[in-house]
Amino acid sequence: MKSVKEIMTKDVKACAPHDSVRSAAKIMQEINCGAVPVCENKKVIGMITDRDIVLNVVADGQDSDSVHCHDCMTSDVITCSPETDVHECARIMADNQIRRIPVVENGEMVGICAIGDLARVNIFVNEAGTALSQISEPTHLQ
Repeated sequence: MKSVKEIMTKDVKACAPHDSVRSAAKIMQEINCGAVPVCENKKVIGMITDRDIVLNVVADGQDSDSVHCHDCMTSDVITCSPETDVHECARIMADNQIRRIPVVENGEMVGICAIGDLARVNIFVNEAGTALSQISEPTHLQ
């Protein structure tokens, strides 16, 4: 069985809580992704997504240079360990409808595992595809 440490990205760009939202967007642009971990030292305290920026900053007409990452990040972050099995990681992503998961060891981020990383691994029953389809299911608003 493969573990997350075998497929994760190890060189992860992150923002600090007091970095501007613009700096988070610049990182997303540089590495062509839609989410960046927000860390104090190496401890993950949040995730900021392009959607967070659009809905909570741009749509409200706020200045992306003056809004900080901690102002619009998701602070309830789902993580896994480097030893997590790739099948379990796919299940966690599907259950929580997330496309990337910070990998944490001894309280510090050591990598990130994205749905694309799972898709490149020969995992049975097409778990990456199943995870992605479940992640992409619309939520029902009440």
